[in-house]
Amino acid sequence: MDSPPLYLPLLLLTCLLTLWQGAGAQSLFTIDSVTLKLDPSGEVTSGTLMNLNCEVSVSHDQSHPMTHSFNFLRDDVLVYSKNTTEPAVLHQLNPARAANSGTYKCQVIVQDKSKGSRTHRLTVTGLQTPVLQVTSQILFEGDEVAATCSAPDESGSLLFHFYQDQEKIKQVRASGNSVETRLELKHAGDKHLRCYFEITMLPDAGRSNNSNTVKVMVKELFITPVMNILPGKDVIEGDIVEFVCHVVNPPSNVTVFLNKDKRVLKTASISLSHTLRVLAEDSGEYVCKVERGNVQKEAYESIKVKELFSKPVLVMKPREVFETERFTLNCDTDRYSHERINIGDVKYSLYRNQVLLTSGGNYSATAHPSLNGNYSCQAQAQGRGQTKKIFKNSTQIVLKAKVPVSVPLLSVVGGRLILGKPFQLQCQSDNGSLPITYTLLSPHRQAEFRVVRRPWDLALFNITSIDRSSDIHSFSCKAENNPSQPYMESSGEHLRRTATIIEPVSRPVLTVTPKMGDVAEGEDLTLTCTVQRGTPPITYTWYHTKSALPLVSKTTNDMRLSHSFQGVSREHGGGYYCVTNNPSNDSQRSAMVTVGVKLAGWKKGLIAAFCILLTVSLIIIILVKKCLLPFRRERTVELSVKPASTKTDETLRLTHGEVNEAANVTPGVMGRSVWSDHVSGSESDDQTSEETTEVPEPQYTEVHPQEVYPTRAPVKKGTDTVYSEVRNSNQGESASEQADGQGSVEYAQLNHNDHESEEPEHEPRPEPEPEPEQGSEQDGQLE
Repeated sequence: MDSPPLYLPLLLLTCLLTLWQGAGAQSLFTIDSVTLKLDPSGEVTSGTLMNLNCEVSVSHDQSHPMTHSFNFLRDDVLVYSKNTTEPAVLHQLNPARAANSGTYKCQVIVQDKSKGSRTHRLTVTGLQTPVLQVTSQILFEGDEVAATCSAPDESGSLLFHFYQDQEKIKQVRASGNSVETRLELKHAGDKHLRCYFEITMLPDAGRSNNSNTVKVMVKELFITPVMNILPGKDVIEGDIVEFVCHVVNPPSNVTVFLNKDKRVLKTASISLSHTLRVLAEDSGEYVCKVERGNVQKEAYESIKVKELFSKPVLVMKPREVFETERFTLNCDTDRYSHERINIGDVKYSLYRNQVLLTSGGNYSATAHPSLNGNYSCQAQAQGRGQTKKIFKNSTQIVLKAKVPVSVPLLSVVGGRLILGKPFQLQCQSDNGSLPITYTLLSPHRQAEFRVVRRPWDLALFNITSIDRSSDIHSFSCKAENNPSQPYMESSGEHLRRTATIIEPVSRPVLTVTPKMGDVAEGEDLTLTCTVQRGTPPITYTWYHTKSALPLVSKTTNDMRLSHSFQGVSREHGGGYYCVTNNPSNDSQRSAMVTVGVKLAGWKKGLIAAFCILLTVSLIIIILVKKCLLPFRRERTVELSVKPASTKTDETLRLTHGEVNEAANVTPGVMGRSVWSDHVSGSESDDQTSEETTEVPEPQYTEVHPQEVYPTRAPVKKGTDTVYSEVRNSNQGESASEQADGQGSVEYAQLNHNDHESEEPEHEPRPEPEPEPEQGSEQDGQLE
């Protein structure tokens, strides 16, 4: 066998590769336009051939044509669809009917893209004339005829209407263009039947023309019922009456009924006979009805049955009886037929729970639970000429002997009451037939009544309040359910035994030990809370005003309770109060008591000792200052006063240096008292040097002080007089300069020349130029 050429595998591989690319690669295309054309367009008549042509224009990159999915929509509902590679699809309506009316649109889908045409409105006018057919044109009244109405060229859901002459007799909805139904023709005569239809989804299309008319002959059905009552219409109870019902010349399929008061007594075909031993309740109208199909004919007859004797009546006296009371039952009848029986011919029997109690119409006994039950009476009699007795039963009487009310019990609802608050009392008897009337009695209030008629009702009485426990004993209640018997009254023993009376606590009183409310640190403090009244157990709670939380809470049966603090400290001081409560849940708060915490004794002694020591120290300091004061005064005088000399250049220089040195050393100048400055205790040599403003250190010249004489006059040179002045270095304080002029006096005394050396006050003294100096060094040089 020859081997295949070498190019065949290569060609096969190329084909497979091309198919794979065509299957896997995404085609490039776009839908340019979709056009829908209707021919003819607009409004057309029913039966016209309609052409709906849809064209699509697609631009793509493939060599082979693409598949298009054409979808024709009417009112957005798909009516036709086709897949093709052709660019156009034709959809025909052959012929167009009214059901085809609507808005049309063509939707084209290519792979994952879709595009629709613009919409076009198509209106098809006119409906097909339907055709009516019946299965039979001759029938009897009441029969049904099968009729078919059809419009074979129409489509959609149709609603068909059927008429008999001018009367609409039926309408049927069909999913197709034809419907078959049965029409009932009730009355005899010639009937003309016709039909028409409407399109359910297109009410604007209107109704179709009437179909052809079909004539049907309806024959009258001659079925006349006849009813006879034997022996007659006036009878007496116990007589036998025969009802005969039949049809004269009956057609086939006839049924006869005997009815009374809408109750069927008997039924048969063509004729019937019904025998009945009548009673008084059998009186009334009887109906003989003949039925064939839907046709019915009726005959009516009435009878009246006289009573042989009336229905017995059972009477109980008294109607309501209590246990241990006597009661009687009497059975009797008040009417009877004199022509058939005598009054003595009626016999009575009494039954309890359908068991014979006694033969006779009377019964008497004492009421007891064992005699409770349903009582009835039966009367019987047989009329002359009758073969059977007539039995009549009376209406049942239910005997349930009533139970006398027992002694009521008066109790507090809930079992407890709180003095001063509202509460309820309940009065209840364990035994007694309803209704029971309860009465609450109290000497301090008007009597109140409660009638209990149902088992779940309670006799409750609302009490506003009582103030004392003994007041509860004044309440009592009585119960009664039989006016012929005395009422039963409660005793107070049960109320006293079962009621829990709670007295709210009175306002507590808080006392403090020690009584004065002041306690020293380290001592014990006791808070005692006392109440005068209140039902235990009582809960005592203590509070400190520094905190909203309670200090402690205790419950006890005592009317007084204490709480102690051992070794109190400063934080125990402040306001205290207590709150009491008991089962009444009515809290009471005491007045606030303020407790002060004093210092401990050893702290007071320590403070006193410290104060004494401080006082002694101050006294010693004062005494020391007084002893050193004369020495300081003498020294200050020596340093503060210098003799005057002739004002020469050398003298001025020396004098200027003395003045500056004196200013740095002496605390009093310009009328300021040297002695007063020292007495103040704040001026010392060291202090003066500290208060001097630091300036560059000056050049000092040693000056030897000369002895000052009190009577020595100032030294003059030429016309100039040089005064020795004392200035306070850098003080310039107004307070020191205003020392009551005392400094000037002392200055004059120091120089012993008050009048001679004093210059007029209005002449200002020349201020020496300040020079930097250090007070401490000057003090050393001057000394």
